[in-house]
Amino acid sequence: MLDQNTLKRNAAQAAVDYVLPLLGPDSILGVGTGSTVDLFIDALAPHKHRFRGAASSSERSSARMAQAGIAVFDLNQIETMPAYVDGADEIDAGLNMIKGGGGALTREKIVASVAQQFVCIVDESKLVGKLGAFPLPVEVIPMAMAAVARRLAQLGGRPSERKDFVTDNGCRILDVSGLDIADPAALEARINDIPGVVTCGLFAIAGADVALVSGQDGVRRLHAGQVSQ
Repeated sequence: MLDQNTLKRNAAQAAVDYVLPLLGPDSILGVGTGSTVDLFIDALAPHKHRFRGAASSSERSSARMAQAGIAVFDLNQIETMPAYVDGADEIDAGLNMIKGGGGALTREKIVASVAQQFVCIVDESKLVGKLGAFPLPVEVIPMAMAAVARRLAQLGGRPSERKDFVTDNGCRILDVSGLDIADPAALEARINDIPGVVTCGLFAIAGADVALVSGQDGVRRLHAGQVSQ
């Protein structure tokens, strides 16, 4: 029986195998954040001579890549990237995701928007029939915390401030449990329209293009609900 760290490592290696054919000497790769992405960075580092560098969604990943000798670029220097690789806290068969458990959701959404495709890497425990068991992170401007929390409660959620946590953008996180996420894209738009919300952790309006899901029998590739080996 493979443990979770081994499953994550297998997903990370599968992502390296997937993106390398997309990269050339002038390519910039988008890189997310989190424990599985840490393993992806480690597996990618031996191939750093094959592409120009990367743009990151967090200070954590930027530091890890710099330490590994991967050049890190400011996103403002980049017009497009062949791929963005990141994990998820939950993902469904439609490749809608909940992200933000590490608090980097806004930068993740921004970097992903510049990439030609979003490659999600997860172990099989993150694949769910319906999003919402994992509390939805919402990044909020500090002065709006109470006002946003009231609006989220009106949507049926139970918001809780993430204690002693500040995002790389200087904002705070409300983790919202109890939401009925029947239509992820519609709920994403509704929450993002609340004044004071920077963004929510639903990635459904623009979800993943491909998911590499690591399980006991290997890594499966998912495209819009269709599973293939």
